Amino acid sequence: MRTPLTADAFLARTRGILDSVGRVIDGKPDAVRGALVCLLAEGHLLIEDVPGVGKTMLARALAASVDATVRRIQFTPDLLPGDVTGVSVFNPVDREFEFKRGAIFAHIVIADEINRSSPKTQSALLEAMEEGQVTVDGHTHPLPQPFLVVATQNPLEMEGTYALPEAQRDRFMMRLSMGYPDAQAEALMLRQRETTNPLDQLTPVVTSEIVSDMIAWARAIHVAPAVEEYAVALAHATRVHPDLRLGASPRATLQLVRAAKVWAALDGRGYVIPDDLSALLVPVFAHRLIPTRTAGGGRGRSASETVTGVLDRIIAGVRVPVASRQ
Repeated sequence: MRTPLTADAFLARTRGILDSVGRVIDGKPDAVRGALVCLLAEGHLLIEDVPGVGKTMLARALAASVDATVRRIQFTPDLLPGDVTGVSVFNPVDREFEFKRGAIFAHIVIADEINRSSPKTQSALLEAMEEGQVTVDGHTHPLPQPFLVVATQNPLEMEGTYALPEAQRDRFMMRLSMGYPDAQAEALMLRQRETTNPLDQLTPVVTSEIVSDMIAWARAIHVAPAVEEYAVALAHATRVHPDLRLGASPRATLQLVRAAKVWAALDGRGYVIPDDLSALLVPVFAHRLIPTRTAGGGRGRSASETVTGVLDRIIAGVRVPVASRQ
């Protein structure tokens, strides 16, 4: 029988994970924290950035810090859905079909360069990411818990790629960008990785059972009705904004609150405050929103920059709930 998790134990475990991943990902604490939030909020993470900034390294470092099953899938144009979910194979001895599990059957699945596979293969992840199961030949197979998909993609090199459909982007709780390291972190990387790979030195700091306990602990963080109404107001503002033709879905609102619970727990609080929601609004909402044609192409800005600007204005414009005094 496992000992119930306490607030101090939760913070100690999360700090251990953050420190472990931080030894590999230099100078990117926000990206590391975001990845941990996705894991503990039962979401999935999309890392989108240019090549060589550590997208796959972040996913592998998080996986190496958790004593759980890990699979890496290199998405290519010839990858088939059965390679991801598994297939039924006829057993001539028993004269019946046996299900051979695919690479998706792991606690942490790294989907590298996910936009290089065909839409048919990408769709193989939809059921797994939403319901934690896969259905093959009419039979449903549950996935291990906890379950996290960390997908990476390069937003610039679009030749030979397939853009993720909105339905699949909506299933990712957060989208993060690594960005380039600062000069000091890059110089440190040159010295440390001249002869060794820092990933080889990582050892798991938590087990999958402890991660499950941490997920349950974060799920119990209190969210006041006024804060819930604030989250709904933020989502509603995206649906009526004149510069957006696709606003946030109800799934996005739910995942924003779930992520905010973990964010609060990482700060040692047992309750969510409005600042938690506003801090997470861009990483949770931005990849789900589509600007209008005129807003997205105007003033030399990219669609991503347009959406981020809209969300910043929404944060400034939506009334923040104020706690009542007894």
